Amino acid sequence: MEAHGNWLMTPLVLLAAAVLAVPLARGLKLGAILGYLVAGVLLGPQVLGLISHPATVLEIGEFGVVLMMFLVGLELEPKRLWAMRRPIFGWGSAQMLGCAALLLVPAFWLDSDWHTAVIAALGLAMSSTAVALAILAERNLGGTRAGQSVISVALLQDIAAIPVLALVPLLASQGRPAAGHDSTRLWLALAALVAIVLGGRLLLRPLLRWIARSGTPEIFTAASLLLVLGTAALMQKVGLSMALGAFAAGVLLAESEYRRALEADLEPFKGLLLGMFFIAVGMGLDLTVLWQRPLAVLGMLAALWICKGLVLAVLSRLMDLPKLERPVFVILLAQGGEFGFVVFQLAEQATLLDAAQRSVLVAAVALSLALTPALLAWVQRRARKQTRSSPHELKEQQNSPVIIAGFGRYGQIIGRVLNANGVSATVLDHDADTVESLRRFGWRVFWGDATRLELLRIAGADTAHVLVIAVDDSNHSIKIAELAREQFPHLTIVARARNVQHYYALRDLGVEMIERETLDSALMSARSVMEQIGWTPHAARQLAWRFRRHSVEQMEAMRPHRGDLDTLIALSKQGRQQLEERLAQERRAMADGQTARPWQEPEHPKGTSA
Repeated sequence: MEAHGNWLMTPLVLLAAAVLAVPLARGLKLGAILGYLVAGVLLGPQVLGLISHPATVLEIGEFGVVLMMFLVGLELEPKRLWAMRRPIFGWGSAQMLGCAALLLVPAFWLDSDWHTAVIAALGLAMSSTAVALAILAERNLGGTRAGQSVISVALLQDIAAIPVLALVPLLASQGRPAAGHDSTRLWLALAALVAIVLGGRLLLRPLLRWIARSGTPEIFTAASLLLVLGTAALMQKVGLSMALGAFAAGVLLAESEYRRALEADLEPFKGLLLGMFFIAVGMGLDLTVLWQRPLAVLGMLAALWICKGLVLAVLSRLMDLPKLERPVFVILLAQGGEFGFVVFQLAEQATLLDAAQRSVLVAAVALSLALTPALLAWVQRRARKQTRSSPHELKEQQNSPVIIAGFGRYGQIIGRVLNANGVSATVLDHDADTVESLRRFGWRVFWGDATRLELLRIAGADTAHVLVIAVDDSNHSIKIAELAREQFPHLTIVARARNVQHYYALRDLGVEMIERETLDSALMSARSVMEQIGWTPHAARQLAWRFRRHSVEQMEAMRPHRGDLDTLIALSKQGRQQLEERLAQERRAMADGQTARPWQEPEHPKGTSA
């Protein structure tokens, strides 16, 4: 198939298999990932034999995992990542060590030597970052608490890659490794991470700015691919996870003005290459061991799921995840991982595992990867059936003039103001625990995801006047706004923005009534500070409102230029100077008694509500 002159056959076969298998799997509600895996099994050397070198496809497909981790990093600003340090190092370490400890029992059953058992347990304790993140994206679960927890644990596992790999030769030599070699490898890894951090801070943004100014979109796309490839190659050279390096590069660019452009350029490549990765995993599944040692493989698979499931179930309760989200967290992390393949291969080379033991472990991990999408789909179907029978789901047509999507700390204030003034509202929230708690306090809140068109119709979106989008997750908020703009153009949308980027995304959708969630509370505090140092309440209030109007005007002025850092800096400096001059004039007028109406509020410009 892959002889010289016939190289087109391999991509032709891979693409044809993906085009046929994935829509079929989705039609059966099994998910795209299982479709890719089944296609790989059929194409592999043990069934049809259309691809004779699956290892080559796997190497190419691994780049899809790297791209995916880079895009995940782009969604996590450094401040947000720092805020996640506890779940990453706390819950992530608890998952890794707890699962490895329990898995020692079945690992001893595989081999009585404790060196072999430790490596087998650590390899099985790893979960698949590729499968987990792909399923989160496919099922729109990335913004849930369970999705964020899965990402945190996956990051810790990538960080743990180098000590686990270093442990293999250590155990193989029974405590007499070449200490200098391990020390050198560790220092090289630290140097590579420092290079990525410094390069991202000092070089990447100026380089991307220079390329963007060239006006050639294809070169910017090439630069995006070069960035991820270079980072991955550097990490691989020093023995670290390629995905970890790509993630670090993504985090460093998360606050840059080129974040959206990078996402748009790399997203198509990520999906296609991830598909190749899953096909390669399917091709690498050793079917002979399933026939020769079925009890061993199925027993190891059961042990893998039971041991990891127990640990993860306890963690999900300790992490206080919503009840409906706990199965997602447990299932996505109870599977094996592609990193286990690397650990088992290295262990076989170091004579810690023999070929038969490695085949059993690899087959169990591969089966767990293949069955995870179907298992999750089955669990979610059962959960939906149980939810449909719940009295908290919206079943009867509503006709309130206002719909509130999201009833957390922000949405509740809006609901209380409306309720106190006799205005009825239909309230939706996708967190079942929150709905249950609010109903105990007397609130009429319905469980439901406002991104579902049929739910919005039942909530009365066809006849309502206002849709309030007060959900916590910005991506979820944007999807609700997109759906409402497309299906219910008559609705006036009043939205909550978590930050400036979220504000701009909503404005791009035509939403005009937007409030940044911290702006007014910060202004109230600023007024209190000014009053405490001698300003009159009237003057403090007036100047705070002036600042508010200027802030919104400034954001609107900067919105068309958010891809040009130099222009943004210039506009920011100019706006700050204008504000200082304007407020200085008003302070002088107040001091001279020329301001007749100190309580007068300014008109609210386009893009904000009163």
